[in-house]
Amino acid sequence: MIEHHLDDDMLQQYAAGTLAEGWSVAVATHLALCPACRSKLSMLESVGGYFIDSEPADEAAVSQSWESLKAKIDAGQIDKVVPIKKGSWSDHTYPQPLRTYIDAAGGLKWRQLGRGAAQMMIPTSDETTTVRLLKIPAGQPVPEHSHRGVELTLVLDGSFSDEVSRFARGDVEMADDSLTHQPKADAGRDCICLAVTEAPLRFKSRFLRLIQPILGI
Repeated sequence: MIEHHLDDDMLQQYAAGTLAEGWSVAVATHLALCPACRSKLSMLESVGGYFIDSEPADEAAVSQSWESLKAKIDAGQIDKVVPIKKGSWSDHTYPQPLRTYIDAAGGLKWRQLGRGAAQMMIPTSDETTTVRLLKIPAGQPVPEHSHRGVELTLVLDGSFSDEVSRFARGDVEMADDSLTHQPKADAGRDCICLAVTEAPLRFKSRFLRLIQPILGI
């Protein structure tokens, strides 16, 4: 049972197509796991579609746009559409479309961070966010930290607990510079998360701050 969902503002931006790619990867992955948020998204899209349909069409603009597109096609200026190739593996820990991004990065490649923790960077074309997979060993905490911006953490496997609550598969935690916490993976199972940040974390440990550029967190 998913208890921690996406906020309405992020869903509205996703429905409107205005959400940056990094956040969109996390939203789409959560939607693959969460029927409640899929239902809410459908409602938002229906409301948006109603208002679009209510607007009078500008026939001249439509005709001009079509003529312009047709001219580009005739001139060979439009590239062929290449369908997205779905992942060839079947680990349901990583739902689509996240699996496609992992495939594009060459498959799962964990980089050790120390004490059993690991991460994998997920490349996107979005320069405003950093997207990564994190693996926290069962029963182990991550270092205490706060944030320089917004951090979205989506649990894909296992669970973790912090000063806010407990988060299990499909749950989303949104954190900003008002929160200092030390998430700890629950005992019995490693916790795998998808994390999206808009700025590096602010670690309490001076040593971690010194090696932070090497770790890339």
